[in-house]
Amino acid sequence: MTFNDRIFGVLLIALAVAYGWGASQFPEPFGGSEAIGPDTFPTLLAVVLGLCSLYLIVRPDPDHAWPWSRTGVELVIAVVVLVFYAMLLEPLGFIISTTLAVGTLCWRMGAEPLRAYLVGAVAGVVVFLLFNFALDLALPLGLLSFLEVS
Repeated sequence: MTFNDRIFGVLLIALAVAYGWGASQFPEPFGGSEAIGPDTFPTLLAVVLGLCSLYLIVRPDPDHAWPWSRTGVELVIAVVVLVFYAMLLEPLGFIISTTLAVGTLCWRMGAEPLRAYLVGAVAGVVVFLLFNFALDLALPLGLLSFLEVS
């Protein structure tokens, strides 16, 4: 049933549009029109999601089965983890939320819990440092705001 992929593609396009609109609502960075601002990365993600969604609509997978077995349950868990990640990003901060989200997803994919959350912590710190210092884009520190250098 290629119909399922097309419905999913339409839903993902709606998500891409909403995500792109949300990214456009970020305030302008101080100093005017910089090439890279806080909306750059989310806008890029919205465009990629929109293009992938169009591909799903135009060229759906000929496989008829949706994975409503263990794989389907894991997909639902991944979506729930990502929703909670988005909700906890501001209050907990980027590093802690990323540690929890990446660690949980790695654990669900079969990694040992200690290693999974260690990978999540390293990913959170590395991406935070990359965004803060290499790209000069501030990410929320949340509970770790005492580390903020003024």
